[in-house]
Amino acid sequence: MTPELSAALSICRDLPSPPAIAARLIELAQDPETDIASVADAIALDVGLSARMMRIANSPLYASRRRIDNLGQALTMLGLNATLQLSLGFSLSSALRGGEQLQQLHEATWRRAILSALSARYLGAACGVRRLEELMLAGLLQDLGILALLQVHPDRYPATLAAASDNSDLVAREHALFGCSHADVGAQLCNQWGLPRYLAEAIGHSEPPGVPADLFERCVSLSGHVAAIWLARDTDHAHATALQLAQQQLGLDSARFEQVLQQVSQMLPDVSALFEVPIPSPARAAYLLEHANELVMLRNLRELQDAGSNRRRAEDFEQQARQLSQQAHLDALTGVLNRRQLQSVLEQEFKRAISVDSPLSLAFIDLDDFKKINDAHGHLVGDQVLQSFANCLQSQLRDADTVARYGGEEFVVLFPGAAEQTAVEVLRRVLQVVTDTPMAVIDETPLHVTFSAGVATHGDYERFNDTHGLLQAADDVLYRSKSLGRNRVSARSPASHPTAC
Repeated sequence: MTPELSAALSICRDLPSPPAIAARLIELAQDPETDIASVADAIALDVGLSARMMRIANSPLYASRRRIDNLGQALTMLGLNATLQLSLGFSLSSALRGGEQLQQLHEATWRRAILSALSARYLGAACGVRRLEELMLAGLLQDLGILALLQVHPDRYPATLAAASDNSDLVAREHALFGCSHADVGAQLCNQWGLPRYLAEAIGHSEPPGVPADLFERCVSLSGHVAAIWLARDTDHAHATALQLAQQQLGLDSARFEQVLQQVSQMLPDVSALFEVPIPSPARAAYLLEHANELVMLRNLRELQDAGSNRRRAEDFEQQARQLSQQAHLDALTGVLNRRQLQSVLEQEFKRAISVDSPLSLAFIDLDDFKKINDAHGHLVGDQVLQSFANCLQSQLRDADTVARYGGEEFVVLFPGAAEQTAVEVLRRVLQVVTDTPMAVIDETPLHVTFSAGVATHGDYERFNDTHGLLQAADDVLYRSKSLGRNRVSARSPASHPTAC
């Protein structure tokens, strides 16, 4: 790295945010029901803003007894009002700078950053990495150096970035121009800003000649190659390269890799909305900034007016905390456990089953032809069917059993202490109840559904090394049920035969 670049980076403190982030934050600031989780969702997909909020949370201004290692910890420590005020100011002030070409380069960088963040998260999940929030943050920030170089070298770097045919070409051009890559720049900024060490090391090792030191860093490094599948001109080549690296570095076979791509694709509609908001003109950005300042004043005034109601506010905050805790564990639509909490419960039950040498059965359940319900009756009816099904399923199980929504119309049930045949018999009874019970009524006509299920058990005739293997086994059996015609429960055991209802 040249001395000139190092000196320029030493005063680089402010990186640009997508204009849509500013619009979303203003929308949240206007809503009196906004909570910290909603604000965190918006900030979590902004490279510069995430880094800056982490930097402030770890600064002497908010001196904490312990190190802040992820964005959720940072925003919780700062609090809702401070988070809104700081993030509004940071995102809106940066929107006032930069020409059209620079804005286009920023947007391209944000796209890659978000794709990398999602890819890092799902690669980590596929490999059993538990620090998924930190992994997603590292994936998001791995191109932090690109935004910094655009900021400190607006005369030379934009042309370099625009001319690069792909990321490897960009790294080569950066080394020729600065004697380092954007990964080196990002790592230096992390160290300079006092961000957690794992971020600096993961970013610094994400591009050659850096070498990832562990599974966490390999997921971050590979996430950029996965992002290229959506961004590269030659998609097939990018796909082949990413798959080969996933097999070599993470031990993922093609089936698990394709599952990662599917998970990223499912999330893209939610996050791509960030880039559907047009880049604002300086006049529009100035209006947003003025509007934001007014909102901050109104929020402060409301706080002063509420100063005499400390007890009521404390009770409200306590209730919100309970609700946030519940929301973090439950699926918002069905009320059963969400996928993240399922993983935690599954890990606990798996360890317990091993320690007491007791069986643990797991069922993967998929509602049959659910897409046809959405297509024929609309998503509101589809949501009602999912809610009714979840209620019906829970009502037929023991208190010790766990129900979770895995995603879409897929559910998972854990049967602690239950042998495979017991779990199969319970699910076949549930299938009969579900088949006989209308999940919705449309124009006085009952709507019935069926499901397909696959059961695998740790501790009967086979044992699994980890929870991922148990999940994968049940998922494989589920697909056997579907291939045999749906509306049936199949088991992993060769002695068990699938039964249709």
